[in-house]
Amino acid sequence: MSEPEAAVDLRRLSPRDARRLVDIVLTLARHGAFVVVRRGPFLVLRPRRQAPRAVAVALRRSFTDLGPTFVKFGQLIASSPGLFPEVLSNEFRRLLDRLPAEPPTRVRAVIEGELGAPVGDLFATFDDTPLAAASIAQVHAATLPDGTRVAVKVRRPHLGARIERDLRLLRLLAAVLQHAGAVGEIANPVAVVEDFATTLRSELDFRNEAAFMTDFARNLRAFGDNDRVAVPAPVEAMVSPRVLVMTFVDGTPVDDIETLGQTGHDLEDVLRVGVRAWVEAALVHGLFHGDVHAGNLFVTPDGGVAFLDFGIVGHLDDHTRGVLRRLLPAVVEGDYQRAVRAVFELGAVRRPTDDLPGAAEELESLVQPLLTARLSDISYGEILGHVLRVATRYSVRLPRELVLVVKQLLYFERYAKRLAPDYQILADPGILAHLFGPASSS
Repeated sequence: MSEPEAAVDLRRLSPRDARRLVDIVLTLARHGAFVVVRRGPFLVLRPRRQAPRAVAVALRRSFTDLGPTFVKFGQLIASSPGLFPEVLSNEFRRLLDRLPAEPPTRVRAVIEGELGAPVGDLFATFDDTPLAAASIAQVHAATLPDGTRVAVKVRRPHLGARIERDLRLLRLLAAVLQHAGAVGEIANPVAVVEDFATTLRSELDFRNEAAFMTDFARNLRAFGDNDRVAVPAPVEAMVSPRVLVMTFVDGTPVDDIETLGQTGHDLEDVLRVGVRAWVEAALVHGLFHGDVHAGNLFVTPDGGVAFLDFGIVGHLDDHTRGVLRRLLPAVVEGDYQRAVRAVFELGAVRRPTDDLPGAAEELESLVQPLLTARLSDISYGEILGHVLRVATRYSVRLPRELVLVVKQLLYFERYAKRLAPDYQILADPGILAHLFGPASSS
């Protein structure tokens, strides 16, 4: 049987898009992901016959070379277990979102163009050496004329047009590869790229991040027990699509165990504060931080927790939150048939089943060991794999936002292994009573 192949007609593209597409496919070929041949005006891509692990490495190296759009797409793959082959998700976790810093003259030009005044007038001090430089933006420390310490997030110049071009070409490649049957286990790659494009466009406009940051903080302040949770605040009149000035938050990354061990803080208590706040945000308010890696989750000098960088957030609608608030108490109470009904209600059931007892038995075997397990002993990645397999068996398609939820649980799992190995999240009365008590009594 012949190998699947995909062909792209360069005549259907603008000259600039065609040049970029050639660059993309040659990069993929150079790293060994595809064989590329030219047939007149057509570029023909044929997957190389090699082990899946070798393909994953080749794609990861290619994405690194191809720049911000592909780095971000690789991060989506890494953070979406169950939507992509496991070997691909695992390899893309090694994809680093770090780039050399932009020259200070370019950074200052972006700030002045967006905020309409010289940097020297806007800030009393401005550090040209960034605190962090990622693929989309870099962050600088500064102080306002009144002495307030701030962090200044600046989008890399000329990024918008390049990303839009790459998104067009990613969509094209997804379509031709899907048509050629060369995408393996990836379900509906065109839809995956469309969803990615929507998310990335939102992340590029810092006004969205400022709004998410404000809403997240306001929601947490609605309850009186989140005083130890810090969230930066946007500075009024200093937010634009490409610049975000926010209050500066001091702290230590949550994975810097050596430094944290010298602070004298109760690290299990600190982790509990962060987990409770995040769970509350997701299941009570419906707006949650969607990227709590260690660079975005700090322990503050007073033993609190700071959530930073709201470029990626998740939303759970009223229906989903309501179902989850019925599902979790049912699990804790051991009523697995009620829990399975909630799971079926949560997802899109493509083929109804009358085997409710069988599904309940499978869910019980999966969840029962967790009720007394320490957080550090729980592998949420493995759990998600089991849940997705059970859901597939019963033709239930779960909402994609739940994958983003599990990604954050994976992060908390890693932190717990080092900070609080004895913490039992499902036995935490602050979570059960504060969040699920009213739902479990209904």
